[in-house]
Amino acid sequence: MPIAILMPALSPTMTEGNLVRWHRKVGDQVRAGDLLAEIETDKATMEVEAVDEGILAALLVAEGTEGVKVKTPLAFLLEEEETPEALQQALDALSGGPALSAASAESLTAPASPPAHQASDGSPEVPSPDGTPRGTSTPLGPPVRAPISPLARRVASQNQLPTHTLSGTGPRGRIVHKDVLGALEARASETPSSPVPPSPASQEPLSGFEPAFTEVPLTPMRKVIARRLSESKQQIPHFYLKTDVIIDQLMACRQELNQEAGVKLSINDFVIAACARALRTHPEVNASWAGNSIRIFERVDIAVAVSVEQGLLTPILRDAASKSLNTLSQEMKTLASRAREGKLRPPEFQGGTFSLSNLGMFGVEAFTAIINPPQAAILAVGAGRPQPVVQGDNLAIATVMSLTLSLDHRVVDGATAACFLQTLKGILEKPGRLLL
Repeated sequence: MPIAILMPALSPTMTEGNLVRWHRKVGDQVRAGDLLAEIETDKATMEVEAVDEGILAALLVAEGTEGVKVKTPLAFLLEEEETPEALQQALDALSGGPALSAASAESLTAPASPPAHQASDGSPEVPSPDGTPRGTSTPLGPPVRAPISPLARRVASQNQLPTHTLSGTGPRGRIVHKDVLGALEARASETPSSPVPPSPASQEPLSGFEPAFTEVPLTPMRKVIARRLSESKQQIPHFYLKTDVIIDQLMACRQELNQEAGVKLSINDFVIAACARALRTHPEVNASWAGNSIRIFERVDIAVAVSVEQGLLTPILRDAASKSLNTLSQEMKTLASRAREGKLRPPEFQGGTFSLSNLGMFGVEAFTAIINPPQAAILAVGAGRPQPVVQGDNLAIATVMSLTLSLDHRVVDGATAACFLQTLKGILEKPGRLLL
């Protein structure tokens, strides 16, 4: 029986992915561990390796296909003793399903550039394994219509363009985006008096009271962000605690270390290290809701929000409470760089027991963050700013940074959270203890 290669779930939140690139072609010998394809998930573009051995007999999903559901067949491997007939049986079993009807199938023995054959209804047919078109001397089941890419289907639908009238220029007659655009241009040239069709993303006003707009399709990452944060606000009883921290000593310590030790520590590095120490002191905040119980974690894994082009990622600093300030700084720089390059591996962004989001570098004075479930808390860090403060009986100017802690009230009570925030404030205002 041919071995089906399925769309893998590369992260706990992944329900679908985009097939970016195949690294093997039909007819290649594949061994366990060989690089097969690149898959774009809601977090990053990741490489998928083979777990079985055999000959790559058919590619069911073409490069560039978006929105492929997890566990959808992507390809078939034939084992050494299997024949193309076994492959055809597997393809026939999928002929009525979404995997084959939405993608191009390449056969093991089909020529590299097969001629396009037309069925009685005018739609291209997929050739059989021996190279003969379906419906001729060796019929092998009902014809399969030419597939169409998700983007091409969406643009055609927006412009009310019947897809059965289109000719595909992609692999195996696949209808791609440029085919739809060409058909729209041809339609416009036939009717000069008609306005030029709008671009795929440009939309006309829905009524006379709103301006034209540009509609941006959701990326996998943005879909997950929208779903998870909506669930968080709807299902988690948030409450918030805010405090101001005087960071003049912290800034002086940072400047001294950067000059004398030749390192490049940031304010955020100090906040991460201080959170790790405070969580070790107050493990009740280093926790999560588990339905019928509360999980208090023995290790502090801090998820730090990093802005990327597609949205937001939270790489994890593992066992942060046991690491030095300089080690945390170096790891954070590496993880942030990998996040922006889309090269994070699942162990680098999955999990976490506490989250931190810092918008101070953008000049934001204070904000409240949404909890990242199943964690119980997230700290929002604002910008340090000079302002008058009372010190003893005197009025002075100090650099003040705002901290806002968002908490899950099912897990953490107000007094416990206040004690954590008090400890965190004390560490940041006297940062020398972070060096011990």
